[in-house]
Amino acid sequence: MTVKERLSNLQEQINDVCNRCDRDISSVQIVAVTKYVSIETTAQALDAGLIHIGENRTEGAARKWEELGDRGVWHFIGSLQTRKVKQIIGKYEYLHSLDRLSLAKEVDKRLEDGQVMKCFVQVNVSGEESKSGLSPEEVIPFITDLEPYKHIKVVGLMTMAPFYDDPELTRPVFRKLRKIRDEVQSLELYHAPCKELSMGMSNDFTVAIEEGATFIRIGSALVGKE
Repeated sequence: MTVKERLSNLQEQINDVCNRCDRDISSVQIVAVTKYVSIETTAQALDAGLIHIGENRTEGAARKWEELGDRGVWHFIGSLQTRKVKQIIGKYEYLHSLDRLSLAKEVDKRLEDGQVMKCFVQVNVSGEESKSGLSPEEVIPFITDLEPYKHIKVVGLMTMAPFYDDPELTRPVFRKLRKIRDEVQSLELYHAPCKELSMGMSNDFTVAIEEGATFIRIGSALVGKE
């Protein structure tokens, strides 16, 4: 099956979910997670009409960005070491894994006047030791502490739910993230409008959309595996 065919199937599923929960399909953006596929397959995703491309390795994505960077909006979706921040500046519009002040400080330092990095604060809602991110209780103090960093804009929150055979079991995780997002929004912070929710992957995106996801990160169900 081609990427274009998989995208058509995915869009049908998203449309069904949005109709079911009375959401506009345009409120859900697909980030094609291309970290495990070639430049050619990534190009196919862009050819199919996808805009948002997600990568999580600075070195592995360098050639992709050089060849295709001007064709899409690039999201860095993995954990980012402070020493590698310079490799994403000027290339990635979104960072989905902001989880510490040292990272925010380095991003802010590397950006020039007028430049802004759109950031999702990563939250470990499930509390799994294998996952990165802030605890739910740490989110609002952390976002408040980001105010001095003028090149950082907190556009939303991100989480990864545990993998379950039954996606319904992920619902409490997504619901909790939405609740935290709403609390941040209510603060009306200029540096943190926090309107977006990056949550849901190939196995659980339908539940994530029902709970308010605005960006879903889809890999294997969209671009396959190589």
